[in-house]
Amino acid sequence: METDATTAEHHREHMNEILQKTFRKLYSLSGTLYRESCLYPALKIQGMTIGRGTIMTSPRISWPHKVSLGRRCLIEHGVIFKHDGIWSRDASIRIGNDVFIGAGCEFNIRRGITVGDSSLIASGCRFIDHDHGIQSGSLMRSQEGPEKEIVIGSDVWLGCDVVVLKGVCIGDGAIVGAGAVVTKSVPPGEIWVGVPAAKIGNRPG
Repeated sequence: METDATTAEHHREHMNEILQKTFRKLYSLSGTLYRESCLYPALKIQGMTIGRGTIMTSPRISWPHKVSLGRRCLIEHGVIFKHDGIWSRDASIRIGNDVFIGAGCEFNIRRGITVGDSSLIASGCRFIDHDHGIQSGSLMRSQEGPEKEIVIGSDVWLGCDVVVLKGVCIGDGAIVGAGAVVTKSVPPGEIWVGVPAAKIGNRPG
């Protein structure tokens, strides 16, 4: 049978747990209020589209008007949205609704990228839609290189540290394993892994 001291200790632990949960909720709410009252209006003034219910944490954005985010997206900390080119009018980084983008992802985009609804992009993924020229006789950094848009379908899952290169289209429902380098298009519903990425199977069902 519990003593009064044991009962009091359990009561204190229970109250401490309630206080911690309350603090976490208040902290989350204060962060949301900060984003909505400070960060989001500033980005929207610069032309960025941010859908209702979307949450971002400390993104790095070169040209806000080149980025369009859909509704209810979750963008974790340290994500880089980089339009690597001269000023132009329309968005080149287009993210659909209900998309998750993990910490430290980088969109290094010159031509364009589209990410479909409900896709999952794990931490550390990279998207590069252009190359350097490689002709001998002049510096590679000064040469024009090929550019081609990237398309990521809906309900796609990319594992951690996936690299997607120019011209790649990843079909709806496809999965790409962690650390893969995707150099050619992935048909819908297939599972690809490796460097360079290759098919290992199809989603079950």
